[in-house]
Amino acid sequence: MSLSHAAANRRGIVCMVGAMGCFVTNDALVKFASQGMPGAQLIFIRGLMSVLLVLAVAHALGATARMREATRGWVAGRALVDAAATMLYLGSLFHLPIANATAINLAAPLFMTVFAAFFMAERVRGARWLAVGVGFLGVLLVIQPRAEGFNSWALVCLLGTLFHAARDLMTRRIHAGIPSILITLATAVAVTVVSGVGSLLLGWQPFGLFELGLLGLASVFLTGGYYFIISSMRHGEMTLVAPFRYSGLLFALVLGYAVWGEAPNNVAWSGIALLIASGLYVLHSEKRRSRVGGAK
Repeated sequence: MSLSHAAANRRGIVCMVGAMGCFVTNDALVKFASQGMPGAQLIFIRGLMSVLLVLAVAHALGATARMREATRGWVAGRALVDAAATMLYLGSLFHLPIANATAINLAAPLFMTVFAAFFMAERVRGARWLAVGVGFLGVLLVIQPRAEGFNSWALVCLLGTLFHAARDLMTRRIHAGIPSILITLATAVAVTVVSGVGSLLLGWQPFGLFELGLLGLASVFLTGGYYFIISSMRHGEMTLVAPFRYSGLLFALVLGYAVWGEAPNNVAWSGIALLIASGLYVLHSEKRRSRVGGAK
C-alpha cells in the first residue's frame, strides 16, 4: 500500500467519524424541536437553512460558477436516492421502536461492503469482513431490539438502508473534479424539496424562536454530516471506511447519557466493547499494511 493511499484511507476514516458525530448531534437537536412540530415541516425548515448555508460556503469557495454540475448525472441521481432514503427511514421510524429502526439502519456497513465487493471490485480482506460483522453484533447488543417490534414497516426501513448504501456507492461514481460542496448542495436541495411536498400534505403547526434556533443549529451539523460523509466515500476505500459508521452509536450513547441520563446496561457495555475492538482492529491491520507497503 502506498503512503498516499494510506493517507487517503485515514482521511476517509476521520471524515466518516466526523459525519457520524455531526448526524447524531443533529438528531439530538431535532429531537428537542420535534415535540410540537410535524416531522416533514421540521425537515423542510431545517433543509432550507442548510441549503442557504451550503450556498454561502459554495459561493465563498467559488463553486457556484459550476452550479449546473449539481443538477445532472451521478450528482443529481445520488441526491434523489439520498432524499428517498431519508423519507423511507423517517416514515418507518414513526411505526417502529427506535431500537429496531436504528439496528436496521446500522446494517448499512454490511450492504456497503457487499456492494463494494460485487460492483466496485474492491478486494475485501478477512479483517474487514470481521470488523463489519463484529461491529454489527456490537450494535445489536447495545440497541437490543425486540422481535415483537418488527413488522411490515421493518421492510420499509430496510429499503431505506439499502438506498443509503446505494447512495454511498454512487458517490464513488462522481467525477473527482466535481467539488464536494456541490454534491452537498444537491443533497440538501433534494431532501428539502421532498420534505416540502410532504409538509404540504401533512400540514403545518406554529413554532417559536426557540424551535427555530434549534433547527438553525441542527442545519449546521446536518450540513457538516453531508459534507463529511461525501468526503469519506471519495477518499477512503469503501470497505475500510464502512465499519466506522458504527461510531455514530457511540456518539449517541455519550449524548444520551449527558443530556437524558440514559446509561447502558451490562449487555450494552459488552456491545460497546465489541464496537471499539472492531474499530481498533481495523486501524491496527491497516497500519500494519501501510508499513509493509511502504517498505516495498
